[in-house]
Amino acid sequence: MSQLFAPITIRDVVVPNRLWVSPMCMYSANDGIVNDWHHVHLSQFASGGAGLVISEASAVVAEGRISPEDAGIWTSEQADAWRPITRSIRDRGAVAGIQLAHAGRKASTYSPFADGSGSVAESDGGWQTEAPSAIAYDGFAEPEAMTIDRIREVTAAFRAAARRALDAGFQVLEVHAAHGYLLHEFLSPLTNMREDEYGGSLENRARFVLEVVREVRAEAGDGVPVFVRFSATDSAPGGLTVDDVATVAGWAVEAGADLFDVSSSGLVAHQQIDAYPGYQVPFASTVRRTTGALTGSVGIITGGAQAEQILAAGDADVILAGREWLRDPHFGLRAASELGEDPTGIWPAQYIRAHRG
Repeated sequence: MSQLFAPITIRDVVVPNRLWVSPMCMYSANDGIVNDWHHVHLSQFASGGAGLVISEASAVVAEGRISPEDAGIWTSEQADAWRPITRSIRDRGAVAGIQLAHAGRKASTYSPFADGSGSVAESDGGWQTEAPSAIAYDGFAEPEAMTIDRIREVTAAFRAAARRALDAGFQVLEVHAAHGYLLHEFLSPLTNMREDEYGGSLENRARFVLEVVREVRAEAGDGVPVFVRFSATDSAPGGLTVDDVATVAGWAVEAGADLFDVSSSGLVAHQQIDAYPGYQVPFASTVRRTTGALTGSVGIITGGAQAEQILAAGDADVILAGREWLRDPHFGLRAASELGEDPTGIWPAQYIRAHRG
């Protein structure tokens, strides 16, 4: 068997293969409540051979949405709407995961489908954003600097969201600390100018992230995997480096994290990124080799042979893809065919039931 289609066990959860679906925002929720569109969108990946389907960034507080159309998990009504979706993913043989998120200074923006751009005014349904420091993202409204009390409130909101997610049937929890959103903003020296215990040194800037991981782990208990998505570099002078992030990842292991989903960038608007197939693999490799922890790689991974080579080289333990699953919702089945895998172990659950009794 290829490494890509070998199962992996993380705590009490067995994921049937190592080709997973990355969280992808779809900007199609109403008041944070997902609907039939999300059901079809996410379930198709399970039918297409994904081992783990991680749903889009879901805000832990209303102010944490990227756009007014973002998904949420801050109310029981939102959790109830997720329940048939997680059941559908599991019924098709995959594991259901959710990304818990807060967009920070990049919240309250128009979705890609809207007529406007930049920040949504409060008069048009937007809201005051918050961040570690009152530094605006280029072209966006200025955020408020969070107080210590507010940091504690949001930390508690991550834990409460974790409980709702578990009650909704999610089997894996991912903390979003990447792509220029709130937790990443605290980590980066480009956006965190605080002079209290949440600013200054790398240890202080990592404090919020680690507190969130501890709270999510406490709510998840011993059996549920907890992941963290990091941006391994800010791709900007004076910003985070992959060595900084590897250090924080080591601390996050001690706080209860099981796997790191390693991406990059997203913090400033002027970044110039050279994107090519597998361009983010070296970041995952550095975090994996530094921490010894399970690590996922992303970044223009489009074929079975390419994914298998990354695993065989020891650069990652799992592969996450986004756009390729959008282009081909049966990416898993195609990758299996490319690698010569027996399809009866990978095809959707209804196929396996029909052929195995």
